[in-house]
Formats: sequence, C-alpha cells, structure tokens
Amino acid sequence: MLRLHSSPDSASMAVRMILEELGLPHEVRVLDRTGGALQSPDYRALHPLGLIPALDTPDGTMFETAAILLWLADRAPQSGLAPAPDSAGRADFLKWLFFTSTNLHPHLLNLFYPDRAAGAANEQAVIAASRDRISTLLAAVEAAAARKPQWLSAEQPTVLGYYLSMLLRWLGSFAADDPRRVNLPDYPALHAVAAYLDTRPAAQSVAAAEGLGPRPFTEPA
Repeated sequence: MLRLHSSPDSASMAVRMILEELGLPHEVRVLDRTGGALQSPDYRALHPLGLIPALDTPDGTMFETAAILLWLADRAPQSGLAPAPDSAGRADFLKWLFFTSTNLHPHLLNLFYPDRAAGAANEQAVIAASRDRISTLLAAVEAAAARKPQWLSAEQPTVLGYYLSMLLRWLGSFAADDPRRVNLPDYPALHAVAAYLDTRPAAQSVAAAEGLGPRPFTEPA
C-alpha cells in the first residue's frame, strides 16, 4: 500500500487529492512539522532534507511534489490527470509542470520564509522581489491556461490543475492588505480551474480532513 507522509495544508495536499481522485488504497501519516518529526533520523532516511511530501511506493520512497504527481498520473493514463507519455500534449504538459515546480513554487516559499533566501536582515527585499516575480510567472501560466489545454482544464481534474490551485490557495491566504496576497479573480482562466477543483469530491474529502474550508482553493480558510 502507498503511504503518504504529510501535514495539513502543506505540499502533500495536492498529492493526497490525486490519491483520492485515483481511488488508490493508501495510508496518510500525519507529521508534526513543529515537533521535530521532520528532523528525526527515521524521516531523514526517507527525505534527506526532511521536507514534505514523501510517498512510500513499491518502487521505494519518492519525494518532490511534481515527481510524485507525475508518477501517480503515469500509473493511471486512462484517468486523464496528465497526457500519456506518447500523446501529443505531453511536451507542453511537462514544461508547464516543471515551470511550476522550479519557478513558481520556490518564489512562493520565499513569501513565507524570506529569511531562508537571504537572512533575516533582507526579508523585505526578498518578499518584494519574489512577489514581483510571481506576478510575471502567473501571467505566463494564465496565458497557457487561457488556451484551455486538456492538461490544465476547468472541466476535468488534472495533476497540474491541483498543483497550481494549491499554490494559488496559499497566495490567496494572506490578509487583504498584505502585499504578498494574490487576488485569484485577476487570473480568470486559473480561477476557473481552481473553482472547478473546489467542487471535486476528492478535494472536498481532503479539505474536510485537513480543515481547509468548503472552497479550499478559491476561498482559503
């Protein structure tokens, strides 16, 4: 059985929702991020940096959100969660999946943990630079979503849709007057994807389990 090492409202959220979408038997192991569980020798043996998520599989333990999502989707090509490896849309899907994981996700983390990037004395500069960069990155992803590709659809679940919607949840969770906040309706194509995924039984099930609210992506609780 698959085992997901997770924490509520963390990057394991998207993985957990995809596991629910696929109906795969799995165990969720909830870790206390503040209690030292991530620094334990046992967990460091699974993830060398002590980060979430990690997924125990028959092939060994996986980490990195995008890698896990891709691995799950490729094991159920009939699900439509991602283009099949030999399909015409595969290249576009892959470039935007890794655009998200290597560009958007790290800059978002800078908004929450600016001291990690350049030390406590430079936090405001890091936040300002990352927020500007996020605007550029979201504009690019919005343009891709506006073309309504099957791999980022507002009519069917996709791994990229879940990944982006999770990030948009966090960007929308800041207070209204916080300069880090992103107003999701400013990106109508992405908003449509997130609003659709809000209604999915998989998203609703995980949202209830993790206390994310009835509209976890468009109205973060």
